[in-house]
Amino acid sequence: MRRRRLLRILSAGAALLGFSALPFGAARLLAPSEAKRVSRPIDKSGRRNYLRPPGALKSDAAFTAACIGCGLCGEVCPPRCIKFHTRDGGGKVNTPYIDPAEKACILCDKCMQVCPTEALTVTARREIDMGIARIDQTACYPWVDRGICGACVSICPLGASAIAFKQWNQYRPFIKDGCVGCGLCVEVCPHPSLPIWIVDRPGATNSKQKV
Repeated sequence: MRRRRLLRILSAGAALLGFSALPFGAARLLAPSEAKRVSRPIDKSGRRNYLRPPGALKSDAAFTAACIGCGLCGEVCPPRCIKFHTRDGGGKVNTPYIDPAEKACILCDKCMQVCPTEALTVTARREIDMGIARIDQTACYPWVDRGICGACVSICPLGASAIAFKQWNQYRPFIKDGCVGCGLCVEVCPHPSLPIWIVDRPGATNSKQKV
């Protein structure tokens, strides 16, 4: 009898412990992973890990003030690359951004056409300025003789005016002034460290420094 009673007590205790742990376990499952968390806009190295949609006001403060968070740009975006800040607080909440490492802009201009404010204005494709791509030549496969790629050159919607191969080595890409920073090259880059990224245009060139 004592043995059965002890077993009942132990079983009840184990069940109670398991039940009390359910909320914690559910919270861990429902919490977004680090990879899915909304990134900070700009890190200390100056690397941008989000882009404003094409046609955006150049001043981030002006863009945030003009955007009313209606979400229309995201609704009409064919590749669904436009996301919205939700955890930054302040005026950035509900403002759109693009993470090219996940899904890049295809320069379709639909977001610019639908925007009801001056946050996004219709801009000719070659005059769009979302930034400019930069290649880390110490990590890019062709530049370090680790293989043949060319995905970034093949995907560029602006062609040779934005990115091309070095004449003396057709598989080593370099960025040209015609790049508008759409980020398609970032999206298709097969290297896990993403040796190509979008930066602010002033002073941005092909870099041999790791980003």
